[in-house]
Amino acid sequence: MESSDSAKVHVRLEERKQGIVATVTIDNARRLNVMNGALMSALADAMAKLAGNEALRAVVLTGAGPKAFTAGADINEMAEIKDAAAAKAFIMRLHHCCAAIRDLPVPVIARIHGYCFGGGLEIAAACDVRLASEAATFGMQEVKIGIPSVIEAALLPPLVGWGRAREILLLGETFTAADAFAWRLVEHVVPASALDQAVEDWIGRLLTSAPRAVRLQKRLIRQWEDLPLSTAVAAGIDAFAAAYETDEPISTMRAFLAAKQRASAAKK
Repeated sequence: MESSDSAKVHVRLEERKQGIVATVTIDNARRLNVMNGALMSALADAMAKLAGNEALRAVVLTGAGPKAFTAGADINEMAEIKDAAAAKAFIMRLHHCCAAIRDLPVPVIARIHGYCFGGGLEIAAACDVRLASEAATFGMQEVKIGIPSVIEAALLPPLVGWGRAREILLLGETFTAADAFAWRLVEHVVPASALDQAVEDWIGRLLTSAPRAVRLQKRLIRQWEDLPLSTAVAAGIDAFAAAYETDEPISTMRAFLAAKQRASAAKK
């Protein structure tokens, strides 16, 4: 999928025994993978198309080249915005990217290297898990250029806490991968040379789980984000019942019990 310039969004599908793993790459490497409006639309479209693939098990989201995951929204384009209506249309495109990521029915893994700034950090926050190289650099620098951090920046307080989120958003300072890990913004930090293997290891562990159960679990987690406790519990009861609309629980549990029985017999 292509934007109106040389920037592109590449989608690679890998068929595995357990299903399909997709890698989505934001490719605007000559400009640190910054996101102009057209590229935002291309990313949202790519994610929406993947959402309809019933064989999909996981999506890896990354940036092209060694320098950036994405350095955020295109400042050149933002500097040309003439009025509030145009500003709203621009930022809604970025929101649609984040929403499309969050709406995917399978886990999305952010593979973060190099710069992860502004809208890029919002895109990473929209993913289900974040794996970063030790060389990654983070920041929400919008206040330095006259605008607030908005849309999916709202995901930061649940991840890092309100106090740390205020520091990130109000000061607009950059911080390291080690900081991001200590603040629970990212789940794993590894040397750059080990990043691909760390992503592969995470996917391998995911693929040992039952596919429909994973989809039900992701949907339920999304519901939990917006529901009071009693309603969240009720939603969980419905999700448990929905699991039995197919034979996946029965077949999976029987296989588990059979394996346990074989292991027990082998010890005798």
